[in-house]
Amino acid sequence: MRSIISLAAVAGLSLTSTIVSAAPVAKRDYGSVFPLTDGFPNPSASQLQDIENRAFGTLSNAPPPGTISTDGLTNLKLIALNELFEVAFFTELVANLTNKVPGYDLGYGHDFVLQSLEAVVAQEELHTLNANGALKHFNAAPILPCKYNFPVTKFQDAITLASTFTDVVLGTLQDVIQIFAKNGDDGLARGVASVIGQEGEQEGFYHVLQNKRPSTLPFLTTGVRDFAFTAIQSFVVPGSCPNINTIPLKTFQPLNVLGTPSAASTSIQFSFSASHAGTSDWSKLSLVYINQQNLPVVEALQSVSVSGDVVTFTANFPYAQFEMNGLTIAAVTNGAGPFATADAVAQAAVFGPGLIEI
Repeated sequence: MRSIISLAAVAGLSLTSTIVSAAPVAKRDYGSVFPLTDGFPNPSASQLQDIENRAFGTLSNAPPPGTISTDGLTNLKLIALNELFEVAFFTELVANLTNKVPGYDLGYGHDFVLQSLEAVVAQEELHTLNANGALKHFNAAPILPCKYNFPVTKFQDAITLASTFTDVVLGTLQDVIQIFAKNGDDGLARGVASVIGQEGEQEGFYHVLQNKRPSTLPFLTTGVRDFAFTAIQSFVVPGSCPNINTIPLKTFQPLNVLGTPSAASTSIQFSFSASHAGTSDWSKLSLVYINQQNLPVVEALQSVSVSGDVVTFTANFPYAQFEMNGLTIAAVTNGAGPFATADAVAQAAVFGPGLIEI
C-alpha cells in the first residue's frame, strides 16, 4: 500500500512547518504560460472534452440564472482572476515535476503526486471556464490571464505556498457566497459551494504532503475579497494583467510578517512603509488578526521603530487564548475598532494581508 506519510518524509517536508506569507518578495519574470497546449483559456470543443477527461468531471450543463447583481459580477471576476493564477501555478509545478528539475525529483511516490497535480490543473481550468463562462452569459468581458512570478524553487516550498493560497481561497469563497446571498444571487451559490468542497479536498492533500493533519480547524478562517485581490497581485508581474482594472476591489499596501511565528509565539514582528501610512502617530494604527469564525482580535503596535521608510513593530499574538491554528490574516487598520466582522477590518485596513499559517 502506498504510504503518503512516507512520501512526505522522502520529499523532505517538515512535520512542524509554519508558513508566513507577507508582502511581495523579489521574483523572477516567468512570462506567460498561456495559452496552454490544451487551448486553455480558450479551448475548442474537443480540447474541452480532453480537459474534462483529465479533471475526472465536467462543466455543469445547467444554465446560469437569468440575472445577476453588480456585486455578483465582481464575485465572478475575482474568482476568474484567482483561478487563472492557480492554473498558472500548478501548470508550472507539474512541468517542474514532469521534467524532474532540481528540487522537484521526489523519488518514491513521484508519479502519484504528479498524477494528482495533473488532475488539479485540469480541475482549476474548469473552475476558470465556469467563472468566465458565467461572465459571458451576463454580457461581461471574461477576465484575461496575467504574467506571474512564483517565488519557489523546490517542491516543498511550492506545496507550502499552494496550501497557504488555498486557505485564502477557502476563506474568500465564504465571503463570495455571503455576498451572493445578500444580493439575491442565490442561483450561483450552490456551484461556488461545490468548489469550496473541492478546494478543501486539495488542501487536505497538501497538508498530508507536509505531514500535517488533513483537517486543520473545526471552522475555517473567513476571508474578504479585497484581501484575496491584494494577495493575488503579489504574484503578478506589474502591468501584465490586461483587464484587472475591471475588478472594482481594493488593493492594500504590503504588510510584512517578519520571522516565523509558531504556536509558541506570544508576539509577532511586522513592518510596513511609513510613506503609505497616512500618519506618523503610530498610536492611531492597530494590528488586527482574523482567525477562524471568531471576532477580529485587535492589538496595539508596540516597540515601534522607523528606519528610513520602514516602520517595524511588534504586536501581541494571543495564540493560546484563541487556539489560532490554520490561517490567520493580519492587517494594520486606522483605529482600534472594535471590529464586528472581517469586512469591517477590510474597510479600515491600510496594510495587509499578512498571512500566517500555524
